[in-house]
Amino acid sequence: MQDIPTTHDTTRIDDTRIRAVRPLITPALLQEWQPAPDAAQTLVEASRAAISRVLHGADDRLVVVVGPCSIHDHAQAVDYAQRLKAEADRHAADLLLVMRVYFEKPRTTVGWKGYINDPHLDGSYAINEGLQMARRLLLDVLALGLPVGTEFLDLLSPQYISDLVSWGAIGARTTESQSHRQLASGLSCPVGFKNGTDGGVKVAADAIVAAQAPHAFLGLTKMGQAAVFETRGNQDCHVILRGGKAPNYSKADVDAACALLKSSGLREQVMVDVSHANSSKQHARQIEVARDVAQQVAAGDARVMGVMIESHLEEGRQDIVAGQPLKPGVSVTDACISFAQTVPVLEGLAEAVRRRRGVG
Repeated sequence: MQDIPTTHDTTRIDDTRIRAVRPLITPALLQEWQPAPDAAQTLVEASRAAISRVLHGADDRLVVVVGPCSIHDHAQAVDYAQRLKAEADRHAADLLLVMRVYFEKPRTTVGWKGYINDPHLDGSYAINEGLQMARRLLLDVLALGLPVGTEFLDLLSPQYISDLVSWGAIGARTTESQSHRQLASGLSCPVGFKNGTDGGVKVAADAIVAAQAPHAFLGLTKMGQAAVFETRGNQDCHVILRGGKAPNYSKADVDAACALLKSSGLREQVMVDVSHANSSKQHARQIEVARDVAQQVAAGDARVMGVMIESHLEEGRQDIVAGQPLKPGVSVTDACISFAQTVPVLEGLAEAVRRRRGVG
């Protein structure tokens, strides 16, 4: 008698460290619930094109990506956006302001992973809710007329929000990742690659070369189905100098980075992150670093195409402690300068752009 085939039991070897599997909403469903209005689409399209013109030398403004290290509260983020919009309008001739709206945080070991992963800051990991809250915030910021930038850390979350993003970043820990380079090659927005955590710029230059090329990789469609994505390549990528073992924002550092980019056949241009290792993780030093960068711009250096600033409503940072209320407007990740401190920094950068035009 022939044996009747049975289902093979793999429970001893498959998913042995998975505690639970929960359902996930699809990008298409979230976009149906929270569609992008025509005005938001127009703003995203126009701001992406404007950043691209800066990258290709057709616009001499400075791109300034400024905002909280991470988003943890909707109302506070909208408050910040309203204040930043006034500055964006005031400096529109000289600065192209993009609000930093970061939802995902890379952790050196463990810790709060961000607004999408844990929107209630309590370890409940309400990711479906986090995706909805993140998209709602982006729509609210765009409704104010302000473009947004974010870091792409997770490889699936871009399908839920990337249609609303005008500029994206790949962080220092993931610039070397093949998967993130492939992701960047298919993103519809300009993308900045940070130098490596050790300060090496070569890894970021290699990332740009890779992202400019076509790729094929596995991903998730808007309908939630696994598929093979084939990209055209992204010609709107650039390097972000964020420091490493030592700061790398000086003119000599810009010279060295641009020489390396030229040797790789890339445009000689950099964005300078005035926080992180460039400020030696001392948030107030961002003001000093920004002043140095502004002096380079004012002296006529067109290779500096942008600046990044970590700024919140209030100065400093705070820890998330169960049972203790958070101070309003204060970062729960990296320490930030206050908005009041940010305003003169923006004024200095705008003045530097005007002086650069005079040198030219």
